[in-house]
Amino acid sequence: MTSKTFLCLPALLLASCSVGPNFALPDLALPAKWKNGKTASVSDLPMPGEWWRLYGSSELNRLVEQSLTGNQELRGALARVETARALIGVQQADWFPQLSMNTGMNYERLSQTSFGANLPAGIALPSTQRRRFQNLFEMGWEIDLWGRVRRGVEGAKASEAAAAEMLAAQRLSLAAEVARLYFLAHSMEKQIAVVNETMNWRQEALKLQESRFKGGLANEMDVSRARTELELARNDLASLERQRGNAENALAVVCGQIPSAFHISRSAALPSPPRVPGGMPSTLLQRRPDIRAAEQKMREANAQIGVAQASFFPAFKIGGTGGLESIGTVDFLDAKSRTLTIGPSMTLPIFQGGKLKANLAASRARYDETLAAYRQSILTAIREVEDSMLDAQGYARQSSALNAAIAAAQETQRLAELRYQKGLASYFEVVDANRTVLNAKLLAAQIDGQRLVASVAMLKALGGGWK
Repeated sequence: MTSKTFLCLPALLLASCSVGPNFALPDLALPAKWKNGKTASVSDLPMPGEWWRLYGSSELNRLVEQSLTGNQELRGALARVETARALIGVQQADWFPQLSMNTGMNYERLSQTSFGANLPAGIALPSTQRRRFQNLFEMGWEIDLWGRVRRGVEGAKASEAAAAEMLAAQRLSLAAEVARLYFLAHSMEKQIAVVNETMNWRQEALKLQESRFKGGLANEMDVSRARTELELARNDLASLERQRGNAENALAVVCGQIPSAFHISRSAALPSPPRVPGGMPSTLLQRRPDIRAAEQKMREANAQIGVAQASFFPAFKIGGTGGLESIGTVDFLDAKSRTLTIGPSMTLPIFQGGKLKANLAASRARYDETLAAYRQSILTAIREVEDSMLDAQGYARQSSALNAAIAAAQETQRLAELRYQKGLASYFEVVDANRTVLNAKLLAAQIDGQRLVASVAMLKALGGGWK
């Protein structure tokens, strides 16, 4: 019987199957083109792997590389990938026979009334106190007839792939955050330069008004107004310095550095926004790591449906024990103390109180949840691309309008100063014209920074250049 049982094992393994649905991606109706793609500086070139190098800033390149090696949250995401990878081995271990050793020494005292109840009359009752010694090897092997183990391994591999994709998504978000904070800090630096230039003009204007007041050519109100404008400029400068410092400190933490020992250059130069490789909406499914992660989570949930369905079927196992066992230590190592038990077994669930059905229903519901999350991730990705393209288009128009406004405001200031010198206008007109120039230049510096931030958002929304 034993030989026949083992001869049947290959047939059982060959006839085994995996219950549960096989994974298939849902049908999606994606648009054929972007709504704002033709007007948002989007090219058809392939996305470079290190997309931040499109900006041509060596300092930005250095900061991104520093963040990718020193960011603590990224290290945590890498550890989650290693954890998921190790759990694949936990699932795959169920494919192999499990062997363990059980060694024990037990003191036993048997009940005299129960142990001697079935002995014939006149037979002396043996000793009811004894010591049992065991040194046994225990073996168990589940035949994966219904694919429970296979589905479990499939789910574990999908979980590991999802963790890897989330790591890629976090790398993409981290590089984008470094670029955003970097451009924000340099936008503040450019605004600081504008305010410093304005402060120099207003300091000269204050000196001039004080001189004119002493000569009787200006009144005290003009001096007070000039001093007020100078102090307001100093207030703007303090506010911008504070905001730039906050951005620099945030950038330090993102790069895994201590803020007190972290500094970036104070150059106000900002690069021009690059032409961003666009591609078609359908390519987001391959380029966005968060979408690929959502797909892998859906694969994992689909595999768990198979695991739940396999629990309805009988489980076939081959198990056994073998080793030495004796009462007392005298004959423990003798050949007659050998013991062996081996054979197949089957476990069939008959009544579980609805547990198996509830578990299957929960597995299907979890799959529906991941399916909804997958579709939502695609909708969110398309919206982010459209928003970033719309932002890039809008900021470009704003920048053009502001440059024209600055030229007009500077001409207005020149005319106001000329009219004031000839006594045809009050000093208030000069102050108002200067304030308009300052506000227009500050807004233009903000828009220049926002254009770069929008291009970073577009690169991130398109999935970066991760492979």
